[in-house]
Amino acid sequence: MSISIKSIAAYAGLGAVILASAACSPRPIPPMTVTDLMEDRVMLDGVLMKCNQNASKARTDENCVNARIAIDRLANQSEPAEEAKRAAEFERSRDQLRLLQEKQRREEEAKNPKVDAYHLPLVPVDPAPPPPPPVNANPPLVRESNP
Repeated sequence: MSISIKSIAAYAGLGAVILASAACSPRPIPPMTVTDLMEDRVMLDGVLMKCNQNASKARTDENCVNARIAIDRLANQSEPAEEAKRAAEFERSRDQLRLLQEKQRREEEAKNPKVDAYHLPLVPVDPAPPPPPPVNANPPLVRESNP
């Protein structure tokens, strides 16, 4: 069982053709990860458009699944940002209201000044004269004691 040179050459040629065809075929593109889709909004929109065009493939395609997950995560990220923005707007409007109320209070105090007893000037006050003794028709009896 000798192998002829022609058969070795044929097998080598066949192997070369197989390798060449395998090398020339396009590699499958790996699916986009969720983080990649979250960072690249244009790519995310493109994947979602493809998924919407082919609804039967959208449920099983890994790109479509990752795109849905990326959309959910982006929505969850934007909610706290919107909440913080609303809180900042609330604080700003509350500060404006406080300033307005403080201004109105100062205007009211300017119209009706209050008397502050702690800041009045000191004035010496003479004590009131003692009341006159009561007038009695009968003077009090005083007993003299004998020692």
